[in-house]
Amino acid sequence: MAMTSTLMLVLKVLMILVFASWVCLWILKPTERWNKSWHTAEESVRTTYFGYNGLNFLVFSFPLIVVAIVGFVHIHLKDGEPRSRRMRFSITTLSNPIIVHSPVGTVSGSELLVGALFFLFLAWTFYAHISNDFKKMEPIKSLKLNVWQYKVMKLGIRFGLLAEACLALLLLPILRGMALFRLLGIQFEASVRYHVWLGTSMIFFATLHGSSIFFIWGVKNRIQDKAGLWQKTGRIYIAGEIALVAGLVIWITSLPQVRRRQFELFYYTHHLYVIFFVFFLFHVGDRHFYMVFGGILLFALDKLLRIIQSRTDTCVLSARIFPCKVLELTLRKPLGLKYTPTSVIFMKIPSISKFQWHPFSVTSSSNVDKDTISVMIRCDGEWTSSLFNMITSDAADQMKCIPVAVEGPYGPDSINFLRYDSLILVAGGIGITPFISILQEIIYIHGRNKNSMPSNIQLICVVKKSQDISLLNSVWPILLNQSHEQVNAIKIKIFVTREEKSSKTIGELVNELSHVGTVDFNTKGSSYTMPGPENLLWMAAIAGFSSIVFFIMLGCLNRTILHNEDKASEKKNPTWVTDLLLICSFVIAITCGTLATVIMRWRKTKNEIPENPTKQAKEVEHSWLEARGELEQHEIHYGQRPNLQDILSKFPIQSGVSDVGVLVCGPESMKESVASFCQQNSQGLKIGAKKRKPNFSFHPLNFAL
Repeated sequence: MAMTSTLMLVLKVLMILVFASWVCLWILKPTERWNKSWHTAEESVRTTYFGYNGLNFLVFSFPLIVVAIVGFVHIHLKDGEPRSRRMRFSITTLSNPIIVHSPVGTVSGSELLVGALFFLFLAWTFYAHISNDFKKMEPIKSLKLNVWQYKVMKLGIRFGLLAEACLALLLLPILRGMALFRLLGIQFEASVRYHVWLGTSMIFFATLHGSSIFFIWGVKNRIQDKAGLWQKTGRIYIAGEIALVAGLVIWITSLPQVRRRQFELFYYTHHLYVIFFVFFLFHVGDRHFYMVFGGILLFALDKLLRIIQSRTDTCVLSARIFPCKVLELTLRKPLGLKYTPTSVIFMKIPSISKFQWHPFSVTSSSNVDKDTISVMIRCDGEWTSSLFNMITSDAADQMKCIPVAVEGPYGPDSINFLRYDSLILVAGGIGITPFISILQEIIYIHGRNKNSMPSNIQLICVVKKSQDISLLNSVWPILLNQSHEQVNAIKIKIFVTREEKSSKTIGELVNELSHVGTVDFNTKGSSYTMPGPENLLWMAAIAGFSSIVFFIMLGCLNRTILHNEDKASEKKNPTWVTDLLLICSFVIAITCGTLATVIMRWRKTKNEIPENPTKQAKEVEHSWLEARGELEQHEIHYGQRPNLQDILSKFPIQSGVSDVGVLVCGPESMKESVASFCQQNSQGLKIGAKKRKPNFSFHPLNFAL
């Protein structure tokens, strides 16, 4: 155990050092001293086997891949360690909201800090380049620019470098299996908004870049000459224009107004990223492309590994049909598959749509449900309604299994909520889904280590109608089948907003709504076990293997095809030929990595002994009726919304604790209300103080992208 902890510490230090070095390269890159040193280094390796291409790849691309490889190994080792509540106050201050009501939503202290540092980096990059450009003041002879035109031209060019910096990080937040954000304990859905911020910034700077250049061309009446030019060397203008148009189409169709109404349009146009990256390479050249290549390689591997996983169709074991038009689907998973609470899986049902993927929060715990995984789906959209109709129309016929393709589960690396003395869980409607898995995990851990469980947990559930209380049917068994001490530690407050007060007690309502229809599917002759994502160690190996293949192929192709290029010769190969060789090396590397993964999965599947699926009907559903008297300790309120400010402020007094974790999953208005309270009551801990003031740590969860 001590050796594992030491190795994890070494890996963490290594990750920090490598990433810090990569960031320093970006900071030094705009300086004149770096440019001179770098040109000297490129000249010294030009005659070697790998040439300047190998140097650029190793210095600018490979560090990010190394961070990913080391990170996967670190997470693998961490998964084998017992969970602990140590260092629970380490990120309390930074996790709390600083900005609540803003166009980009709630912004935490850590997000604001990282955003400010990134803005300072962009400002430094822009200033360093522009100051050097203006010192030289050498107007371009071909366009015969005067001083102000030259300055506008240079400003536009340097805006392109800012877009490049955003692009280097753009794909990292949307990695799923190879997600680097798992190291920080960030949900995949939460990290998607970082992708949105970076993408918007990139398009903004790229548009300034393109419009500035076009403006100067228009002033000099050179648009017709320059706009359609595919020159032999240097920047290929028309390639940049194609890349910019593709990027603008992707950005426009990803706006919420379009994405929510025309999801398929958003989904299909997003695949224009292939066109964008190819023509971006032709426009900027291979040297600049290596600056963003690390993220592209990881994204391509992640995408192909997800495709391999989803190619194997699984079948739903059973479905529970709730009165409020909600389905809970249960699938069989491999016995060794572990995931954290708040994880999500992506599902595609080909009989409904062959292309639509939808994310759903996992409601089960991998420690409690050893061989199954469950998700809860509210059926109020076109796709989900089709699924609901498909299941309910044939419910009486013990229908045959519906083929389902699955990606995931994907989730954060750690369970941050264990570090708090107490928890407040605020759920709005279907937002209860991630909290079901959290409650299961807490009670499971408490059964093995009582010190690991928060002493008091309060679940606030806000629903529109009383029939929506049936969403809690998966929660009551968790409580009623545990010890009395555990039950008393968890209190539930239900608020039914659109109904007047009922004469029924909470026990009577639970009894009435406990009759949930169950459909067992016939899985005979079908593949009923969902394939899990790749092992973390295999992901590390495949990332390293693909990088080595790319590096070797890049050297071989450049040595073979470009060997006749002589620096002293006037005749040189077009720059786009070098770019094509980079693309070929990339395709070969990705193909080799994919084939290796397919072979490994085939061997694993071949050696596995199929087991008969166990349809796990919720047997505890009827056992809670005998103990429904215990339900009366929980509260139900009608015709009102909860006064979250009042409930949160009274909780520390009632529970007698000072460190409270607040998890929220629901509408944005609910999140903002809770975030405002946590913002005002996150003063933290005073060193040496005799009495600690209550401290609230805000953690928003998402059940939809």
